[in-house]
Order: sequence, then structure tokens, then C-alpha cells
Amino acid sequence: MNKYESVYVINTAIGEEAISGKVAKFNELITSNGGSITKVDEWGKRRLAYSIDHLTEGYYVVINFEGDTELPKELERNFRIDESIIRFLVVRIED
Repeated sequence: MNKYESVYVINTAIGEEAISGKVAKFNELITSNGGSITKVDEWGKRRLAYSIDHLTEGYYVVINFEGDTELPKELERNFRIDESIIRFLVVRIED
């Protein structure tokens, strides 16, 4: 199993309950596809470095997880589909 790190930014306009639901949704997606989460770090609401679609703030989440090579592709596909995700990045961590 490979180690990965994912950072994604959620639009803060959807509300606090919806944000925690999104975090739980993506955590469940990782575990349901055979991955294991090693660390979830919610940075919280932060100011964006530059305006994205007229938004100036976002809710940052960092997840470290392990999984097979298909898991990041599925995670990225779900990030693209979800309209409340402003930006995302998934990278493989070398041992």
C-alpha cells in the first residue's frame, strides 16, 4: 500500500454542519475503498492567498492515508464532482 497526503479547501458559505459532513464524507470514501486514514488535520477557516471565484476564505483539511493506486484517482474524481470543493491536491509520499 502506498502512502498519500491530500489537501482540500471547502467553500465556507455552505455552513459549519455541511463542512463537517463533507470531511466525514471524504474520510468514509477513503475507508470504503480499502484505504486506511493515518491522520486528519483540520486547519479550519483561513484566508485564501488569492481570490478564487470571488471567494476569499476557505476551510482547509489535510488527510494522510494509505491505499492502493486506484484510491487517489477515485478521491480526485469525487473532489471534482463536489461543487463545494474550491481546490484540492493529492500527492504520494515516498518512504
